[in-house]
Parts: sequence; C-alpha cells; structure tokens
Amino acid sequence: MLCRVKWVSFAVLLGSSAAVGQNVSGDRTEEQESKRIFGIVPNYRTSPSLAGYEPLTPSQKFKMASEDAFDPGTFLLAGLFAGQAQLTNANRSFGQGGAGFGRYYGAAYGDLFIGDYMTEAIFPTVLHQDPRYFRRGTGTGWSRLGYAMGQIFWTHRDSGGTQFNYSEIVGNSAAVAISNAYYTDNRNARDAVSKLCMQIGVDMAANVLKEFWPDVQRKFRRKHHEDATK
Repeated sequence: MLCRVKWVSFAVLLGSSAAVGQNVSGDRTEEQESKRIFGIVPNYRTSPSLAGYEPLTPSQKFKMASEDAFDPGTFLLAGLFAGQAQLTNANRSFGQGGAGFGRYYGAAYGDLFIGDYMTEAIFPTVLHQDPRYFRRGTGTGWSRLGYAMGQIFWTHRDSGGTQFNYSEIVGNSAAVAISNAYYTDNRNARDAVSKLCMQIGVDMAANVLKEFWPDVQRKFRRKHHEDATK
C-alpha cells in the first residue's frame, strides 16, 4: 500500500489511540480475530500470538495477499483515497470529472494491490520471511507500542528466529518504483524517498492498530452492553 493514497489511514488509526497504554490480562480468553478493522480495513495477516508457531507455505502467503487485495474493504478504501487525491488535485495529469476519478481510482487500487502482493507474498516467499503481524497482547501499553513499531524493521523467518524485515522495506520500495509507471507528475528520487518513508510510517501505525484492536473491540462491546442494560 503506497503512501500517496494512505493519509486517510492516519485518521482511522488515531481513532484507536485511547487504547494505547492499556494492559491486557494474561488470563483473558482468546477472541475470534476480526477480519476487518472498523469493518473496513482488511486484517487477514494478524496472528493472535506466536504460540504454536508454524510457517506459512508460499501458497498460503499468496492466498493472504489475495484476501487483502480483493477484500471489499480494499475497493472501498481505494475509492476513498481516490476521492481525496482528486479533491486535492494530487496528480494534475489525471484530470477532473468522472474520467479523472476513474484514473485516480485505478491508481489508488493499483497501489493497494501491488503493495499487498509485494510485502505479503512475493518478497516473503523469495526471502523466506513471515508476512504476518504477531500480536504481543500482554505487558504495559508502552512495551506493546514499542513491539508493534519494531515489527516494521524486524520480522520472523520461516525457519525460526528473527531477521531484518526486508520484505517490508524492499517490498515497499519495489511498489513505489512500479507506481512511477502510472504517476507521471512526481517521478524524481526525492518524491520516491518521501513516499517510501511515509509508507513505512503508515505501516508502522497500522501495526499499532493491529496490536490494540482487540482492546478497542472490547471497549466498544462493554459500552454497548452497558447501554443495553440501562
């Protein structure tokens, strides 16, 4: 997923900020993992923990990328990002009106599609790395926050142990390079580095959201239950 269309993700992530800093009880029962965060953002590659770890096969990695890429939420997000980009006239060559929106939408969805396959399937398969985010779920809020942010740069190997997250960094670099084929207005090195740095920051924020999403869900359920019993 490329930074050119991801600024909206920050607004979504900020909605979970109240959950940061909470502790999770070690004896809580495991809840079924939601496949969409806030009912929109695909959440197929989050694992509740590392307990009983088993590596993914290449076909499983491609299946995971496909689930993210073809999820209805991804198509909706592409539309939201395309609308924002057109509103701000982010790429003048795309134009305005219906035809312009079609070009913005195609580029936005292309960003999401290419990013998913590069970072979740192609590079993880070639480099034998695990594309999943393994939730820590216990400890102080600050320790969990540091863990979530660190997973951008350090990931698990299929054979066990950890390794620098080449799939995230190199995969997103490749996705940014490919995007130059259809973003004609900003093709210089400075813009490419800016897009990559922004994307890494967005993915880091996404990891934080994945780490604390169960806390947010429990808070919503508790509030709903309290309202229902009044």
